[in-house]
Amino acid sequence: MIGKLTGIVDVLAEDHVILDVGGVGYLVHCPASTLARLSAGASASLMIETRVTDETIRLYGFFGAEEREWFRLLQTVQNVGARVALNILSSLSLRELERALALGDKAAMGRAQGVGPKLALRLVTELKDKAPSMMLRGHADEGGIVPAIAPRGPEADAAAALVKLGYSPGHAAEAIARVVRELGESPVDVLIRESLKAMGR
Repeated sequence: MIGKLTGIVDVLAEDHVILDVGGVGYLVHCPASTLARLSAGASASLMIETRVTDETIRLYGFFGAEEREWFRLLQTVQNVGARVALNILSSLSLRELERALALGDKAAMGRAQGVGPKLALRLVTELKDKAPSMMLRGHADEGGIVPAIAPRGPEADAAAALVKLGYSPGHAAEAIARVVRELGESPVDVLIRESLKAMGR
């Protein structure tokens, strides 16, 4: 199975790229967030998800490993296939996706093409408890690969502190996401204090 491709961008299309790797052109389907960071004629390195069926072999490419992990996770929800997962990743940044799941924001999920009200509800319901572990992973720097348990700044530290205090990861992530939405990026102590206040109401 192909896990990563590095080559020259030969063709850049609306929903895919043809990556020339040693003279072989690989057609790779990508979300808009990945395509926006590529340019024809430039070198690129993509994390690859390979899907093999009886009829086809399809490659899906992502700028970082974390985006690929979200692509996989989204498809654990019933009626979410590769196309819908790509549409979600094209409509929401990883940070927006994390917050939408933590807050149960069906409207944000519904912005993606192919995601109606029922599917949006299913997504936020089924993935809400899985989102905190994904949120504790670091966001990839350009061209980087995300370590499985890399901390992600004040929000991750605050979540870890709340979990140590006995709160579930889901409740901790939701409370922190609400505080960030109201106050913006804040120091760890502020996030913890305001999250505790919110959960105590």
